[in-house]
Amino acid sequence: MYKNVSYLGPQGSYSYVAAKKMCPDAHLIPCITFAAAVRQLLDGLADAAVLPIENTLNGGVLQNMDLLQNNPSLCAVREYTLRIDHRLITLAGADKGAIKRIYSHRQALDQCSEFLRKNYPDAQLIAENSTAASLSRIESAQDAAIAGPHSAGVGLDVSEECISDEKNNFTHFLLVVKGSLPEDFSSSRVYFTTTCNHVPGALLKMLSVIYENNLNMTKIESRPIKERPGEYRFFIEIEGDYSKSDTKRALESIKAAAHSFRILGAY
Repeated sequence: MYKNVSYLGPQGSYSYVAAKKMCPDAHLIPCITFAAAVRQLLDGLADAAVLPIENTLNGGVLQNMDLLQNNPSLCAVREYTLRIDHRLITLAGADKGAIKRIYSHRQALDQCSEFLRKNYPDAQLIAENSTAASLSRIESAQDAAIAGPHSAGVGLDVSEECISDEKNNFTHFLLVVKGSLPEDFSSSRVYFTTTCNHVPGALLKMLSVIYENNLNMTKIESRPIKERPGEYRFFIEIEGDYSKSDTKRALESIKAAAHSFRILGAY
């Protein structure tokens, strides 16, 4: 269905694995940033983009939440949850005690912070565009990277165990396309963004609509509105079939109780 799919590369990144799982027959387009992957979609060079939206350790991927919110022509149509298995990777035979520099994506460094504090308190931690990209920075015995074991090639040693602070580490990915959801689009969940009227009890009123319509809210996260200090935007996920009339009526009721409202996707 989707011939060209953009993702945060290079090949071997966690986004690559998620893209292969969601679109196994697609031509995958590696990009150096999430914004670049979205730009490929907006410019018509890709039919879909794969974006991580939430991690069980770090919470929402704020940059990608904002990318969805700030581009109203985009919506999510598919989800995939990937287990994250961070390993310490070095040159083959390198002395692990000699490591001075450790490269990885910022989120991976954060997710392994306790391991790094205990074992490499003096090492320089250097953020890269992706975990897979960090492997290219291993040039000497003093260099190491944090990435998935699937991405390590010949000439590299991979730690025997996952080094994440929490071993049950999962990332929720969304497949994002250009356009709006068809009215008959069947789903298990609906993801939307909303702001409240700036009056007492506004959030409670909106959440009461979710309760009164017997909807199970599976996620809620807030983001400050940059141009309006002290006000917040809420990203909410509920269980519901978007194709069903009762779900649509509930969403309309939520919209009526809110200051602004937009569907971000269904899956």
